[in-house]
This record gives sequence, C-alpha cells and structure tokens, in this order.
Amino acid sequence: MVLRRLVYALINNAQLVERLAESRPIRRAAQLTAFAITRAQIAGKDAARQIRTGELGLRGARLRDTFMREIKEGMREMKEKK
Repeated sequence: MVLRRLVYALINNAQLVERLAESRPIRRAAQLTAFAITRAQIAGKDAARQIRTGELGLRGARLRDTFMREIKEGMREMKEKK
C-alpha cells in the first residue's frame, strides 16, 4: 500500500518524468520499442502481400479449410449435446 502511493507520487512528478525521459536508458528503450514495432508492421505488410499474390495461397486455403471444418464439427457437437 505504501509502495503504491510512493510510486504514484513519483510518476506524477513532472520534473522526474522529464529527467527520466531525457536519460540514455529510457531513450534507448524507446528506440528499441519503435524499431520492434516498425519491424512488426513491415513483416505484417509482407505477409499480407504474400497472401494476396498467392505465394501462401495453398497454405492459406488449407488453414481456412481446416478452420471451417473444426467450426462445423464444434457446432454439430454443440447441437448434439442439447
């Protein structure tokens, strides 16, 4: 309880937050986070492009068919339980 209040007081101290934001470890952590997000976005766009162009068409179709089959079997089982 006391620790929570202490952390809350530190977080709400504008000067402390500004000094931490200017510190090298926090700046580096922000850079790494931005880098990771950017890489994930690029990878997502590449994967979407591959799916659209058909490079992963067979895999995608197989995944879709398996997913739909599992959904149908699950619905059938739910109806049988009633």
